[in-house]
Amino acid sequence: MISADVVIVGAGHGGAAAAIALRKNGFSGSILVIGREPERPYERPPLSKEYLAGEKQFERLYIRPAHYWDERDIKFQLDLEVTSVDQEKKTVSCSDGSQVRFRNLIWAAGGDPRRLSCPGSELGGIHVVRSRADIDQIQSELASGARKVAIIGGGYIGLEAAAVLKKLECEITVIESQSRVLARVAGEPLSKFFQDQHAARGVQFRLGANLTHLEGESGQVTKVILKEGEVIDCDLVIVGIGIDPSVRPLREAGAVGLDGVTVDEYCRTSLPGIYALGDCAAHQNIWAGRNLVRLESVQNSNDMATVVAQHICGNYVVYDAIPWFWSNQYDLRLQTVGLSTGADEMVVRGDPNERSFSVIYLKAGQPIAIDCVNTTKDYVQGRKLVEARIRVDGEKFADRNVPIKQVLDEHLAS
Repeated sequence: MISADVVIVGAGHGGAAAAIALRKNGFSGSILVIGREPERPYERPPLSKEYLAGEKQFERLYIRPAHYWDERDIKFQLDLEVTSVDQEKKTVSCSDGSQVRFRNLIWAAGGDPRRLSCPGSELGGIHVVRSRADIDQIQSELASGARKVAIIGGGYIGLEAAAVLKKLECEITVIESQSRVLARVAGEPLSKFFQDQHAARGVQFRLGANLTHLEGESGQVTKVILKEGEVIDCDLVIVGIGIDPSVRPLREAGAVGLDGVTVDEYCRTSLPGIYALGDCAAHQNIWAGRNLVRLESVQNSNDMATVVAQHICGNYVVYDAIPWFWSNQYDLRLQTVGLSTGADEMVVRGDPNERSFSVIYLKAGQPIAIDCVNTTKDYVQGRKLVEARIRVDGEKFADRNVPIKQVLDEHLAS
């Protein structure tokens, strides 16, 4: 049995950030990172963008070069899955039958993409967008002539994939069960804008639609059948319907949690000596009214990793980072700060037809989030607005010619 002072489960953004932060904070003990994929840590966001488009080689996605890890004595065991955790013995068991002993365990395993469970979901040509292997397989099928693509899910993953595949001259149909795209994360003005931008480039949409099954020939998908009776021809299906947090071993070990595992302000689980961070960690977020939420973003993983590393090193800093997100589609750059859930008012700054505008979300008069399309100035100033936690007349932000900073400064001075 091998051992390490800190064992990190997950070699994605969170796991890599935790290992890096431990060394930056002076941790001199042994560090072992266990990852399911054969690759050392690499960036995930470019997978559905530059990497899928063939604009960036995989070698450019590595978070750090190999020598970085070696020079800092950070060890890896890759292509290996943790199958169980024994909190009392301080060990994890792996898919190859081996065991690893730890003093502290950091769970950064992320999530598993949800897959279709309807008849026909076992056919070839049905893919998720989560790993290098996923994209490599999609690229292989595109190279073999696949051009009719059905995308299940109208969230950011689905729309980003649609934007790239449209550049590759594919025929795209986006199938979304909600009445609009981005319904779970954005207001109607932003949803309409992005749908219109995709539609102008020939992307087809089926909204409020549900699939019943898939059909194929020679083991390969050829049709998506909707509940409404419509048949959509395809030779490639991409599924972007969310993720399920990868926490089964922790839950079986007794960790508390309903959606993922629950952590405190220091990212500690209910199991002593075991932390969790990133996509799988549910926490009381001060930017969500202290409601228990999971945030699926690189920013969240990195910030939580810093908190965990500092706690292990004896510096007790709480996790209170303001959430931020981004999405690139065509020549559109969306930047979001804050969480819009629970907003009861929306103010649109600028004209969406000019492809540069913002949407400010307010709750009981307090700005809680802002979406900015091709307007970095609003994003920078909007971040300060959300952080200020003031109550203000939302209509004061409607005039694009009046800077957000001016409205904020005038309010604070009054």
